[in-house]
Amino acid sequence: MLVRPLIARAIFAVSRYRLVSEAPPAGSMVAIGAPHTSNWDFVLMFAICWRHHLRPKWLGKHQLFKPPFGWLMRALGGIPVDRGNPAGLVDGIVASVHDGGPVVLVIAPEGTRGRGDRWKSGFYRIARDAGLPIVLGYVDSASRTTGLGPAIHVSGDVTADMDRIHNFYADKRGIHPAGFTPPWISEEGARPAN
Repeated sequence: MLVRPLIARAIFAVSRYRLVSEAPPAGSMVAIGAPHTSNWDFVLMFAICWRHHLRPKWLGKHQLFKPPFGWLMRALGGIPVDRGNPAGLVDGIVASVHDGGPVVLVIAPEGTRGRGDRWKSGFYRIARDAGLPIVLGYVDSASRTTGLGPAIHVSGDVTADMDRIHNFYADKRGIHPAGFTPPWISEEGARPAN
């Protein structure tokens, strides 16, 4: 485990980003990785977690777990997801959180690096159903900073909880800003016109 913080320091030493981060809560959490607009977000989220001595688990499309690098993705904490058949994913993750020790589950709720019309709501449902805080991880190309923001304890009032998330990400710009999907989940109803 001592090697990972050293790797994280090296990543920050050579990247154009600096770590500006709040201390994460103790125990299990769901950490959002957003804006997700580049493969570099993946590297930066590992660096953030490793600097905080966290061992993240993360969800990735099942194609990432095929040879020759599937073993590496699993060793890095990856959990394969079949996007074409996601039934039972949230329930399975919630059950595994209750069965084991502390889990830091990193989710990119945009689900892809390209701009979409809304976030996938699995992060919210996992946090709510497992009783975990949502930690707002970010990459901001405007300020060249990255890190962990505040922890949100889900109240069950989706609108109020998501308003806090909207406000946090309102000034964040991804590495490729045009690819950012602003936070909005289907449980909030129709997105207001911009």
